Amino acid sequence: MSFQTIQQQAKTEWELFDRPDRFRILVGSATCGRAAGSQEVIEKFREELANRHLLAETDIYEVGCLGLCYAEVLVEIQGKDGRRILYQSVEPRRVADLIDAQLVQGGIYEPLAMACTQSETDTSIPAFSDLEIMQSQVRIVLRNCGIIDPTNVEHYIARGGYSGLARALQMSADQVIEEIQQSGLRGRGGAGFPTGMKWSFARRTESDRKYVICNADEGDPGAFMDRSVLEGDPHAVLEGLLVAGYAIGADTGYVYCRAEYPLAIERLQQAIVQMHEKGLLGANILGSNFSFSIKIKKGAGAFVCGEETSLMQSIEGKRGMPRSKPPFPAVSGLFEKPTNINNVETLAAVSAIMEKGAAWYAGYGTEKSRGTKTFALAGKITRTGLIEVPMGISLRTIIEDIGGGVLDGKTFKAVQTGGPSGGCIPAQYIDLPVDYEHLAEVGSIMGSGGMIVIDEASCMVDMARYFLTFTENESCGKCVPCRMGTQHLLNILTDITQGKGKPEHLDTLRKIGATMKNGSLCGLGQTAANPVLTTLTHYEDEYLEHIDNLKCPAGACRSLIHFSIDAAQCTGCGACSRACPVDAISGTRKEPHAIDQQTCICCGSCRDACKFEAVLVS
Repeated sequence: MSFQTIQQQAKTEWELFDRPDRFRILVGSATCGRAAGSQEVIEKFREELANRHLLAETDIYEVGCLGLCYAEVLVEIQGKDGRRILYQSVEPRRVADLIDAQLVQGGIYEPLAMACTQSETDTSIPAFSDLEIMQSQVRIVLRNCGIIDPTNVEHYIARGGYSGLARALQMSADQVIEEIQQSGLRGRGGAGFPTGMKWSFARRTESDRKYVICNADEGDPGAFMDRSVLEGDPHAVLEGLLVAGYAIGADTGYVYCRAEYPLAIERLQQAIVQMHEKGLLGANILGSNFSFSIKIKKGAGAFVCGEETSLMQSIEGKRGMPRSKPPFPAVSGLFEKPTNINNVETLAAVSAIMEKGAAWYAGYGTEKSRGTKTFALAGKITRTGLIEVPMGISLRTIIEDIGGGVLDGKTFKAVQTGGPSGGCIPAQYIDLPVDYEHLAEVGSIMGSGGMIVIDEASCMVDMARYFLTFTENESCGKCVPCRMGTQHLLNILTDITQGKGKPEHLDTLRKIGATMKNGSLCGLGQTAANPVLTTLTHYEDEYLEHIDNLKCPAGACRSLIHFSIDAAQCTGCGACSRACPVDAISGTRKEPHAIDQQTCICCGSCRDACKFEAVLVS
């Protein structure tokens, strides 16, 4: 079957998806949407539509994540007038109201209306592109997420999918690599190594067998970029994997995905079946001499398997532990054959680059950091979610304009980029451009794209301790600097947060961190000390308060704080009492309350619940 025929079939299917004579309902049903109740919302739509005899003329689709996690469950409704309205925070009890307002009466259910997806259709609510969270975004990797049915390959093809592969097959492998090099794409898995250069190394290695691998082992706390792309647009990633295979001369690809992502794995399995049916996978793809197969390998959740040599060990059935380099994977990788490994976001960008060209992609970003980057906005931020922005955008734009600022109007204190291997960037750098070079200048990294916002109520010593708890637990233990270094760092940080710190501990932390950076075998150990070293650099005064004065300025370290209630400020509303998990607060309504110090566990729930600043921390 020719690609032109495949495209024509997809166009026909897309016309059925976008029919003007039927109602259409799109429900965000990636993992985040499902956790918020999307499946129950869908069932309620079917029930209420049936009650109104509208089910036969309505199409309901599950789509991926638009990235607006703070507004889940997201529902887009298109009436027969062509007007498409995006609704937020939809619950089953509101479904009948949505149907009656828009499908029956032809209006809008304004309490939940978030945006029109086309500005010319309605001026009473913003256009989708006018939403503050979307205004500074450029969606390349996320181009189809929340827009198409991810289980329907026709939808992907109708929006340009696999045209990049078809174009690549008309080029030589060297020309494909040159295209990627000209785009300026750098690996989005963390290190930022030029993708085209990486491919060229594997291309030049002579071998009877080569492999390409998609690294979908996303293990950073607070990161969900790869999961969302795989759930919302799996074909974009698989197409990129095929292009990579063609470029280096491989005939087999692996997708290494953590087993904790069952929906992503299900989407991948469905996509691979559809690719075979379309002749996009298997022997002589699209009539060419290129043959390729894809296998899915489920990871067991070890964070260290995000490191490429550990990942390959796991695929081979061995314990996931890093190997010494050289030889590098491009020379001796999976099963000792030349291997290229890229992460999910990199491969999704590859398919877009091959479709629209290197110059188009290089038009975004900065001179040394081209294109866009996805980030998972989490922590103390008003609008949590998945975003994609041009490289070089400022932290201020991301946090204030896109993210809506710090939650509950509190003061911005820092942002952790790069996950547990990254660093804490203090508020003084809020205008810092976000690219590989500028993040490195302040001691942090891009990483895979986690971005955790920290407010004034967070303790930086405790934050460093939290991340070391994770990396110490995830260290494979193969090399001494990482195995012992993470343990000693964690023990010292724990002592400091418990009031057992000593002034000499600060120098010890720095020495251990430097040793880990210089002596660890893989990236986990080399970067595990980053949260400690960056917080020491920017927040040494906070460490000294813990050590010298036995105080936690943020009121977060339980061993160093004491909660009490200011009787003059307390209104007796009872909010603190209701929030306390151990019933340590007593008092009658409209009278000052009190905290039983023997029962109090210093969790801070009362402080968070109080609206009158009556809870004191000392």
